[in-house]
Amino acid sequence: MPFADEEVTAPHSVSIVVPVYTGEKSLSRLVDEIRPLVHGIRTPSGHQLRVVELILVHDHGPDLSEDVIRHLSSELSFIRPIWLSKNFGQHAATIAGMSSTCGDWIVTMDEDGQFNPIDIARMLDVAMNRAAQLVYAVPVNDPPHGILRNIASTAAKFIASRLLADVNIGRYSSFRLMLGEVGRSIAAYVGPGVYLDVALAWGFGSIELCPVDFRTEYARPSGYNLRKLLSHFWRLVITAGPRPLRVVSITGMAAAIAAIVVAVVLSIERLTGRITVPGWTSLAIIVLFLGGLNLIALGIIAEYVSAAVGMAMGKPLYLITTDPRLSPLGRETTQDTSIDRLSEQNRLSEQSGAFRTDEPR
Repeated sequence: MPFADEEVTAPHSVSIVVPVYTGEKSLSRLVDEIRPLVHGIRTPSGHQLRVVELILVHDHGPDLSEDVIRHLSSELSFIRPIWLSKNFGQHAATIAGMSSTCGDWIVTMDEDGQFNPIDIARMLDVAMNRAAQLVYAVPVNDPPHGILRNIASTAAKFIASRLLADVNIGRYSSFRLMLGEVGRSIAAYVGPGVYLDVALAWGFGSIELCPVDFRTEYARPSGYNLRKLLSHFWRLVITAGPRPLRVVSITGMAAAIAAIVVAVVLSIERLTGRITVPGWTSLAIIVLFLGGLNLIALGIIAEYVSAAVGMAMGKPLYLITTDPRLSPLGRETTQDTSIDRLSEQNRLSEQSGAFRTDEPR
């Protein structure tokens, strides 16, 4: 135990959320990798980190993941299962898990083993060193998927980054670390059908990227087929913002301006006798001008629809947080506090029954 005159910095408590769809063969291995973090580790920059809970959200996949979740949660007390009534999809399951967390930080990751839990330490360092409220892991290696899926993914991210407001959205992954209080607030506000990363951008002010190695999935088929991937991408386009809708308005205004120019040209052509077909000039002018007005009207209507959709999806008007100096981002690193002391405290806590991971609950 520490002496009375020694200052001990409390470790950053981390809640890990894993949506489970086809995790029958991968969950146990993932849990084995997370278990050392439950006893506490020190990050490369000297911050104390401890996983206080692993939330497994059962999203009604086609395998026996539910039996694995029951077994793991009965053996390990830091595992908390959440049972959804039906399959709602990865983002909805992740949001459900986020709303049930209690840690200073929330980490979201997949069940397939593509992400290494030890990289959470590096992501926390990025958050603390750059005062980032949200950190995404980005791969430094090629994605471990098939050629066709990689090509489709690259094309979708390129279109999204050029079409949508956030140019970095194509680089985001489902491996995220975020401030717990903001993440839980967003989970409480967000509505159905929203793309999670778009919702996170609504509430987090500072977002950073952390380069890590992505691994090959744990010998399990991907839960995404072509139809689901296309639906996933289209949800991103629909919820990301009004920029695609404004293209309609801009096109309409351009068409209206072009109609005026063409009207002048056609009128000159008619007066000089180069156009001899009766009524053709006036008809062309009317079609161009009214077409432009229609597109402008559609663009205005689309803007109203976009505002209504934003409210329906739960885009918050504001989020209230604590003083940044009192949040985990304001926590200073105590260099003279060794990780051995933290491990000793955890060991004594386990012996006293306050925190057990080796006995059924």
